[in-house]
Order: sequence, then structure tokens, then C-alpha cells
Amino acid sequence: MNKISYGHENDLNLKLVIALARSLQYLHRGEGKNIQDAGLTLSQFSVLEALYHKGDLRICEIIEKTLSSGGNMTVVVNNLVKDGMVARYQDPDDGRASKICLTDKGRSIIDELFPRHIESLRSLFTSLKEEEKLQLLKILKKLTGKK
Repeated sequence: MNKISYGHENDLNLKLVIALARSLQYLHRGEGKNIQDAGLTLSQFSVLEALYHKGDLRICEIIEKTLSSGGNMTVVVNNLVKDGMVARYQDPDDGRASKICLTDKGRSIIDELFPRHIESLRSLFTSLKEEEKLQLLKILKKLTGKK
């Protein structure tokens, strides 16, 4: 089998994309077990986690915090409302908008689940030393233009 080359820089860029995708898949698979065991999807967990750490949010803010798409997020939030984990209320600062908040049920679930999530992440990143984690964080932020 002949290996096709697109030039050194392009070949390296392709390898980086594959490595990043595999790394993300590894992390999602690893952290997904606890989330699935709690009966949640990764998107549902992301919403509960955002509300847990940021307080009540509008859907557009949840989309921004969870890096999700608008159409999908409406379905996710609707399902969480239906399951009694979050509730909607009219935004007091803008009567045209709604805010989403955790219910007691949602808070109880995330209170129990988040420490397991933290432990799962610790385990997933155990092969990296602290300096490597800091270096990787710096590189990834540089890639996305964040400081």
C-alpha cells in the first residue's frame, strides 16, 4: 500500500486532527460511564453542570457554556423539564426570554454525580504530569485563540 503525502506540514496537521479527535473520544467514553449510569446523556449532564456552577441561565447562555447547538439544546432542556430536573421561568430582566434553573431533583442528581465526574477525570488524566497538563492547556488555548 502506498502512503499518500500531502506535504510535511499538511500531513502533520492531519495527524493532529486525528490525535485530537481520538483524545476527545477517549475522554467522552471514559467520563460517559458515570453519566450514563445516572440515566443522563452527555448533553443533559452538561446543562445540569452549567446551571450547577453558573446559576440560572438563558438557553443562549447554556449553549455558549456547553458548546452545543441551538436546536439540540432546546430538545435537551425540554427533556430535562419533562423529567423534573430543571424548570423554566420568565426572565425578570427581559419578559420575552426564559431562564432555566435546577430543581431540587436536578440539584440532588448533580450533587451526587459531580464528585464521581471529578474522580473520573482525575483517572483519565493520570498519565499526564501537572506540567504536561498546563502545557497542553496552554497549547489548546493558543489553538482556539483563547488566553
